[in-house]
Amino acid sequence: MPRTPLSSRATEAQAAAPSPPQGNDMRLAEDVQARLLAVAHRRTLARGESLFHKGSSPDALFGVVSGSLRVSVVAPGGREAVIAMLEPGHWFGEVSLLVGRERVYDTFAVDVTEMAVVAAADFHRLIAEHPDVHMAFTRLVCLRLRQALAWIDDVILMPLPVRLAHRLLTLDARAAVPGDASGSTTLGVSQEDLSFMLGVSRQSVNRQLKLWEEDGTLRVGYRSIELLSREQLERHAATPR
Repeated sequence: MPRTPLSSRATEAQAAAPSPPQGNDMRLAEDVQARLLAVAHRRTLARGESLFHKGSSPDALFGVVSGSLRVSVVAPGGREAVIAMLEPGHWFGEVSLLVGRERVYDTFAVDVTEMAVVAAADFHRLIAEHPDVHMAFTRLVCLRLRQALAWIDDVILMPLPVRLAHRLLTLDARAAVPGDASGSTTLGVSQEDLSFMLGVSRQSVNRQLKLWEEDGTLRVGYRSIELLSREQLERHAATPR
């Protein structure tokens, strides 16, 4: 694994840290990130390169600095189910470190992606010595559990349009690509990615996106979706149909 020491300058650490958490945001507070970045090294992944596979040993904590990662699992028949798309500012891998068990999913770079990598020994030392770091990861694990339970409810109870709207709103909240002057946001996700996330066919996702394209909610691009009206998408998310 290539290693490039992370600069200890405070200005560089601040530049790499995202905004502090708000509501259900999965990002860590800036002071906690600063502690992590101070002991992290950088790793760059090429597009499609794996960070780790299911079953690998928990040897580090990871944070996305730039680019994005696809988190997925593969069924015995070979079908891939995308669990999440991780954008800059998101840290992950803490559960396997805390329980000392192997990884339970695969991760691949969607495009060229820079990672901050904190060795397992450094992570365990930080949570032992700094209660604020320990509490930050306790909160993060609880939010992930809450999100998983909400996802199960969606799969069981909600029709596809509502589930798709919820997924796009979640991706919009994490979006790293700035919107233009009109307030639109570009989501770096393909229709195939969305179909894997929701466990439906790509054709079903395409049909629904085309309907929302017609009413001005969004615009479908190549491996991207431009969200034109979050307000309309929120209405779609709230109205079963």
